[in-house]
Amino acid sequence: MQCATHPDVETELGCGRCGKAICPRCLVYTPVGTRCRDCAQVKALPTYNLGTQTLVRASVAAAVVGAGTGVIWWLFNALTYGFIFVLLIGFALGYMISEAVSLAANRKLGPPLQIIAVGGVIFAYLVRTGLLIVVDGWGFDELRLIDAFALLAVVFAGVIAVQRLR
Repeated sequence: MQCATHPDVETELGCGRCGKAICPRCLVYTPVGTRCRDCAQVKALPTYNLGTQTLVRASVAAAVVGAGTGVIWWLFNALTYGFIFVLLIGFALGYMISEAVSLAANRKLGPPLQIIAVGGVIFAYLVRTGLLIVVDGWGFDELRLIDAFALLAVVFAGVIAVQRLR
């Protein structure tokens, strides 16, 4: 029998719903077996189905929690010279921001929410750095040493946030 879409391909496969001949290039694996593209109509999992309203709520949550964690990070800034503290800051930032994004998005997952969470982590870093410059009067020389550890915390926090929203 010949494939309905590719007449030059001989096949023994058929759609599990309509019985149309399909070749391996045409078949779609579905939860109930192999189907042709017309019958498959597989929709995305609801966990990954994100609307505009969900993305806006997640973005607002990332911004609010990012600002709050940035202020808290600024308050504890004197302790950021230790490597273990950097890991703890990174874990806390990544966990708190990804949890806020997840809650705002009704526990949905996916790459857009991962990007929003990483944006929240970067926003927390910018809030903390801005407060160090404006309130504490830090200059470039003072920020240069401490920001190496802070950027390590941001990378670690970003990895945690992405993994939690995968």
